[in-house]
Amino acid sequence: MELPFEKETAAYFKEFEKYNRNLLQITRTLLNTEDVELARSPKDLVFQEDKLRLFRFRPKREQLCPVPVLISYALVNRETMMDLEEGRSLINNLLELGLDIYIIIWGSPARMDRFITLDDYIDIYLDDCVDYIRSERRLEKINLLGVCQGGTFTGIYTALHPEKIRNLVTMVAPFDFDTEDGLLNVWARHMDVDLMVDTLGNIPGDFMNLGFLMMKPFQLMMDKYIGLVESADDPEIVRSFLRMEKWIFDSPDQAGEAFRKFLNEMYKKNSLMKGELEINGRKVDLKRIDMPVFNIYAEQDHLVPPASSKPLGRLISSTDYTEKSFPVGHIGMYVSSRAQRELSPAIAGWLQERSAV
Repeated sequence: MELPFEKETAAYFKEFEKYNRNLLQITRTLLNTEDVELARSPKDLVFQEDKLRLFRFRPKREQLCPVPVLISYALVNRETMMDLEEGRSLINNLLELGLDIYIIIWGSPARMDRFITLDDYIDIYLDDCVDYIRSERRLEKINLLGVCQGGTFTGIYTALHPEKIRNLVTMVAPFDFDTEDGLLNVWARHMDVDLMVDTLGNIPGDFMNLGFLMMKPFQLMMDKYIGLVESADDPEIVRSFLRMEKWIFDSPDQAGEAFRKFLNEMYKKNSLMKGELEINGRKVDLKRIDMPVFNIYAEQDHLVPPASSKPLGRLISSTDYTEKSFPVGHIGMYVSSRAQRELSPAIAGWLQERSAV
């Protein structure tokens, strides 16, 4: 007669044996997997200034939107998330829908770049990219698409230079930093950013990445690796996992002075929301944004909660404001199956309707 505890013990050892087999298999798969590539959509370097590089993507089809789109990504991560892999590439999807896309790659600050300011990034580097495209394409205005922190940048830039922007698209972008919904917002208020910058100069990318991982420690540092072992028999899932890991742990350093002002003005003072932020001595008044605006946010975003993105609509003066949410997290906005199906057509369709020359 088999006792109950004997059945439980047998089931435990059976599961343990299965896990060990999978662990051995995933080890073999990883050893046989070559380095994975990100951002494979073909593009050409068209402009360069200091560490910044501006690329234009090669078209996939006849361009259906006559006004080009300039993408500004965040400083804190790489723009490669938007072009992660075949089947999960926002860039490729937008190209397939006929958009003409330029993208800024900010580069990695060296020690000598610690004195680059937030004003430099927005009112020099971003402005020079906009002016290059306007001159090259002989257009008075272009379209801007800002992502995450890059969305905050584009909002500020558009308020300073509304005469240069035809349409503005912001995606998972923070504007109101005075919210308790996101752990990042709470942490940042209590960081001694002045001591950090005065001591370190540039803020190490590894420090930033550790902070992001600590916001969801179980999910981002344990659970995903357990899931990887359970997918040991599928090399393509393993390669996708490695691409995501490569992006996550490729965090550039942050130019010290730009980091100082962004945290002090945004997270501590909420200056942009209050209309008190100054860039190169000029007040940033978001009411000057009077062109069409498309604001996209993620409902389950732990980095940029909806409460931080949604206020944009009442801060601007545009009468053509569109807001759309997706039931995903911050990263899911780029890679989830629903976003792959719906996000690109929404952006492309909205821009094409408002970009007739």
